[in-house]
Amino acid sequence: MSASKNPVIAGYVLPGLPQPLLTPDANPGYKDLRRAFDQVRAEIANSNADLIVIYSTMWPSVIGHQIQARPAPEWIHVDEEFHDLGSIPYKLKMDAEFAKLYAQIARERGLHARTVDYHGFPIDTGSVVALKLINPDNRIPATIVSSNIYSDRAETFVLGKAAAEAAERSGRKVVAVIVSTLSNRLHQSFIDPQGDKIHSLKDEEWNQKILEFLKQGRLEDVAQLSRQIHREARVKKVGNFKPFWWLSSFMGANNRYQGDVLSYNSVYGTGSAVISLHPAPHAARDLEFDEDSPDRYQGERNVLAPSGESVSEFSSQLSLTGPMSSSAQSWSGAVPEGSGND
Repeated sequence: MSASKNPVIAGYVLPGLPQPLLTPDANPGYKDLRRAFDQVRAEIANSNADLIVIYSTMWPSVIGHQIQARPAPEWIHVDEEFHDLGSIPYKLKMDAEFAKLYAQIARERGLHARTVDYHGFPIDTGSVVALKLINPDNRIPATIVSSNIYSDRAETFVLGKAAAEAAERSGRKVVAVIVSTLSNRLHQSFIDPQGDKIHSLKDEEWNQKILEFLKQGRLEDVAQLSRQIHREARVKKVGNFKPFWWLSSFMGANNRYQGDVLSYNSVYGTGSAVISLHPAPHAARDLEFDEDSPDRYQGERNVLAPSGESVSEFSSQLSLTGPMSSSAQSWSGAVPEGSGND
């Protein structure tokens, strides 16, 4: 899809832990993140966007990809890690028709995908926090897509292209959001929020590299570095670090962006940043690697491994035999050490 046709008018990286929403005054960094969320809210309100599409690393799925299609999901949410911070009542506004179209196109492109539409389905903390802060009055409908724990680059890239095609077909003007921290290691003992800091020096160094690239608008370069980021700055809970693959595929796999780091701070040890990306006429730099740009999912190609070596022994596209409950298809238990999924 050419840049002129791409319906995504802006992209954002947002952290999903609840402190900026529930306890912004507990730490100057939390308050600064809250300020940045408020800035994003104002930018979106002043844009001509009519849809927010969220890829949340805090909504893990096991078989294929799930897309929230409940028109007005309503619940009282309590974060599984930070339940002591209190409850988050929410009533959101979803674009059910877009969700159905997105799932249909994802299937046409070779992916397993389905919509979710029932009362009480547990929407993840990150999506709730993001929408409460950037779209508090539900002025713009949203769509949320899960992050499959076994999927790799080709599959995630096709999922992003399916989102772009759905937006183009439906005529939507879209704000694309990934809910994810940079480094995701949580402190393993209770801390005084005033003393919150990044978990390790190594995590901080990798966070600064990611921020440097994104500030220069180098979205595709960060996407191409995702495997290395996963090895160096992420808890190994899933197959790979995927959100920038999806965002790059959805917005356009290039470095033609104006990037702005609105805030970067530690939230319980994680690298939490609010970053905006807007399409720009000129590329920051050329691509650094040579991974391909698939339009249909036909398996993974790992350019960093010997020919024929598989990327993972698991597959997000394998169906289980026999009946499976919806709870097995969408896992939402607490995860040790790391925040989020990818």
